[in-house]
Amino acid sequence: MTAVDEHSRPGRGSAGGIQVIARAAEVLRLLQAAPSGLTQAEVVERIGLAKSTVHRILGALEAEGLVTVAGIRGRYRLGPEIPRMAASVRSAMIVDLRPYLEDLSRLLEETVDLSILEDHQVVFVDQVIADRRLRAVSAVGTGFPLYCCAPGKALLAALPAAALEHAVPHRLTAETPHTLTTRSALRGELEDIRRTGIAFDREEHTLGISAAGVAIRTAAWGTAAISVPTPTQRFSGRERAITEALSQARERIETDFGVMEPAP
Repeated sequence: MTAVDEHSRPGRGSAGGIQVIARAAEVLRLLQAAPSGLTQAEVVERIGLAKSTVHRILGALEAEGLVTVAGIRGRYRLGPEIPRMAASVRSAMIVDLRPYLEDLSRLLEETVDLSILEDHQVVFVDQVIADRRLRAVSAVGTGFPLYCCAPGKALLAALPAAALEHAVPHRLTAETPHTLTTRSALRGELEDIRRTGIAFDREEHTLGISAAGVAIRTAAWGTAAISVPTPTQRFSGRERAITEALSQARERIETDFGVMEPAP
């Protein structure tokens, strides 16, 4: 009797398996961009695959809880397993990055925040608080508008053009007298951030608080932002030290975890 490698059998080659995974990932990304859901016919139309292929992929994803069907018309949406996976990735990111945040906070003697883009806001997911009497603190889980804080602008500058247009509201509400309130002014600042790699908030979200932030793109868990908020009276004379420390922290993280190439 001769042993047979399962992967050598006809129809079981690795190339075919990779293609199936790629198609399933394409379906998931399509549904991610359509929160209200898509019918099977709409998925077929947008993805350009045969109806039978789409039917099999959607059926397999539904069986695994990665998609769900809702409504009379049978609209497919991302399923309950997706948030659980995202939460696991976020937890891993927080654990992995905590030592870098602590090192940065210790070096600058300032608060350091870790944040992500979520539901058109920047949401703080971890924070190392400075051991100072006068310090900047935002509760973990708090959401800020993207366009008027340093981590939010860093994350916006890292987005591809199509996603950026979707993420920026048409009306930019003034949080303080220093907030940018036109999309054209914001676009100009985002161009500067792409060039320098550093985003600033000079009392644009909260009077008396300024900040600098950077986006980090890692192969391990995608894009996040690290920022250093400080009372403006300290920030004004320390911009260079803060931005240099942030840039060095980003370089260390992306070197240690690998860089995710930005989307076009």
